Amino acid sequence: MELSKTYTFSQSVVLAPLLAVLAIWAVFWAEVRFGINLNEYGIYPRTVSGLKGVVLSPFIHGSVEHLYNNTVPLAVLSSFLFYFYREAAFRVLLLGVLLSGLITWLIGRPSYHIGASGLIYVLSSFIFFKGIFAKHYRLVALSLVVVFIYGSMIWYIFPIKEDISWEGHLAGFVTGLLLALTIRVKIPQERKYEWEREDYSEDNDPFLKHFDENGNFIENKEEEGEDIVEVRYHYRTDKKE
Repeated sequence: MELSKTYTFSQSVVLAPLLAVLAIWAVFWAEVRFGINLNEYGIYPRTVSGLKGVVLSPFIHGSVEHLYNNTVPLAVLSSFLFYFYREAAFRVLLLGVLLSGLITWLIGRPSYHIGASGLIYVLSSFIFFKGIFAKHYRLVALSLVVVFIYGSMIWYIFPIKEDISWEGHLAGFVTGLLLALTIRVKIPQERKYEWEREDYSEDNDPFLKHFDENGNFIENKEEEGEDIVEVRYHYRTDKKE
């Protein structure tokens, strides 16, 4: 990992989640408006035609409930991604969609797998594990926030419901972990005070020089190397003519 100066807010923190949400809602609106069903563009495992779903399946949803359940997590997690990992965000999204889709294509049941939930698992897994691996207090705190909000999603990587693509969830979870291990990111350099530095010396500390060996404060202790300015005033009496 590399060090950067600080986190900064950019337009991508708002625009990227907004575009993602608009994209999935626009596709669903088109299905309803024109009375079409795009499920066949989802991932159908181990078939050549099913490979198109690797890219297209995140935009397709089977119902309003399915769409709504994916909207909020997609918006929140993508915002986290673009704020804390802006320089790696597009790589995470692109590789996350492709790799999780391919894993789903390999391990999935013979059915159409649709929805953005696989990508959501990629984001939550990446953000969680990257924060833990980085060991930076802000990123670790973010990991804990993700666990607190979306920790219950872990159960859905197991086959507990027939109508849920647990294979897609599992593929996303594994993909996020792999990306967290392989993608390098920049993290802020922690601020260190003078007394935390390795070359710190109490003898050269200008503040400690104001105390004697018994810890008593020396009020008029002059700083070493400080120029002493002496001001002299000259008075002249007025003479009346």
